[in-house]
Amino acid sequence: MTITGIISALIVGLIIGALGRLVVPGRQGMPIWLHMVIGVGAALLGTVLARAGGFADTAGIDWRELLLQVVLAAIAVALVSGVGRRRGVSRY
Repeated sequence: MTITGIISALIVGLIIGALGRLVVPGRQGMPIWLHMVIGVGAALLGTVLARAGGFADTAGIDWRELLLQVVLAAIAVALVSGVGRRRGVSRY
């Protein structure tokens, strides 16, 4: 991977993190920078999975790869925001 590829992956990852935040319903108690870090990770993982699936190199925009990255980011945001929540705790 070239320097240009890494920089573009980081930029796409930041956008993917923001989209992952928008896709997950409800309020997440996470800072925006954590969403962006999750987005970068989801973008990299989505690229690896797309290459393994054989649909990473297409002419134009890789819509399937982009959709896979957004879905992975949404799943990761939902998991991370769910881990930080208190469930079933009452203060009686």
